[in-house]
Amino acid sequence: MYLEKISIVNFKNIVSQTFDFQDKINCFVGDNGVGKTNVLDAIYYLSFAKSYFNSVAVQNIRHDESFFMIEGEYVLNDRKEKILCSLKKGQKKVLKRNGKNYEKFSEHIGQIPLVIISPADRDLVTEGSDTRRKFIDGVISQQNKTYLKDLIAYNKVLSQRNALLKYFAANRVFDALNLSVYDEQLTTYGSKIYEVRKQFLEEFIPIFNEKYQVISGDKERVDLKYKSQLHDFSIEDLLKKSLEKDKILQYTTSGIHKDDLNFQIGEYPIKKFGSQGQQKSYLIALKLAQFEFIKQQSKMTPILLLDDIFDKLDENRVQQIVDLVNNDEFGQIFITDTHSERTENIVKQSNSPYQIFKL
Repeated sequence: MYLEKISIVNFKNIVSQTFDFQDKINCFVGDNGVGKTNVLDAIYYLSFAKSYFNSVAVQNIRHDESFFMIEGEYVLNDRKEKILCSLKKGQKKVLKRNGKNYEKFSEHIGQIPLVIISPADRDLVTEGSDTRRKFIDGVISQQNKTYLKDLIAYNKVLSQRNALLKYFAANRVFDALNLSVYDEQLTTYGSKIYEVRKQFLEEFIPIFNEKYQVISGDKERVDLKYKSQLHDFSIEDLLKKSLEKDKILQYTTSGIHKDDLNFQIGEYPIKKFGSQGQQKSYLIALKLAQFEFIKQQSKMTPILLLDDIFDKLDENRVQQIVDLVNNDEFGQIFITDTHSERTENIVKQSNSPYQIFKL
C-alpha cells in the first residue's frame, strides 16, 4: 500500500498544491515555516480524518478562506483507492472513500494504517496521563473496532455520570438507583477495555524494548509500565469506594480513564532523568514499536511519517535509525528536514527509490 498522489487546498498555510509520490521514500526539505509538516499533517488527515497537531478542525482552514480540501490517491492491493476529506466553515466535516460518504468516521480508522513520529510526541513524556492513554487507544483502535466502540461508549457514560454528580450537588439530592445504572455500564465497558489494554501492553512492551536497544546501540536499559487501578480492584469496587469522594468533587475519580504509562530509564522516570537525546530515542522506539505492532495485526505495512526526527540526535543514533528504516520491513516513508544535504546523504544510503521536494 502507498500514497500515489495528494492534492491539498487551503489547508493551514498551503494555498493549492499537488504532489506525485514515490512508493518508497519521499522527502520535504526547506526552512522552518514553509509548510513541510503541514504536508505530513494532510497525509495524516487522510488516515484519521483529523489533524495530528490541532484538534480544532476549523483552525486547519487557511486564514481568510472558508474551506479546506485534501484528496489522496492510493494503491492498495493493486487497486486504486481515493480518499477525500473536506471541511467548510459552519458545516460538518466530510470524509469519502471512492466517492462514498462515511457515516461514522470511526469506520475509516485502520483502513489506511499510518504512524507519525514528530517533535510533538514529546507531549507523551511531558504532559499528563490523558496524552499517554490516547497513545494506547490510538494504537489499539486502528485494528480493534470493538475496542473503539467500547471506548466511545465508556466515555459517553462517564460524561453522563459526571453530569449526574454535578446535578446532585447543585440540587442537594442523591439518587443511588439512578447512579447505579451508570455504574453498571462503566463496569461492563471498563472491564473489557482494561483487559484489551493489558493484553496489548504484554505484546507491545517487548517490541518497544527491542527497538530502543537498536537505536541506543544497546547502551541503556529502559522500561514501560502499565499503571491501572484495576490491577488491584474491580471497577465495581472502585466506584463503591470512591462514591463519597465523587459526590464531593462532582466527577468520577476511579476507573480506566485514570490509567497511565510509566516511562523509565533504568529505575527512574525518563521525564526527569533522561537527556533530550534519550527522551527522543525513547519516543522514536515507542512509535517504531507502534508501527511493528500495527503491521503484525493488520497484515499491512503502514505509511511512516518522520517529521524532523534527526534533530537533537547524535550521529550514531541517526545512523541506527537509518539502518532500521532501510530494512525491508518498511514500506512508504515521508521525511521532513531543514537540512537538504543531510537528508540526501541519509536517503542515498537506503538504495531505495527516493524523491526530494524543496519547499
